[in-house]
Amino acid sequence: MPKPKTFTAWLKTHADHRTAIGDLARDVSNDPDWPSHKGRQGQLDYLEERGAIDAAIETLERAWSQYEAYLAAQTDT
Repeated sequence: MPKPKTFTAWLKTHADHRTAIGDLARDVSNDPDWPSHKGRQGQLDYLEERGAIDAAIETLERAWSQYEAYLAAQTDT
């Protein structure tokens, strides 16, 4: 079974979606300082430290929930 993608790699696969998660994926793809290996809390902290709007924080939370569902599906197969 292939190894599941990291959150950041998974998120970037959504960059062509015309949704809030797609917007976040494009922002992350273009941000050389994005904390790819800091986990959920580190990424939330990063957005908050940079003054992200509430909608961006909520989108990251929603993306993490979808990512966790992706991980669960990977382990079920």
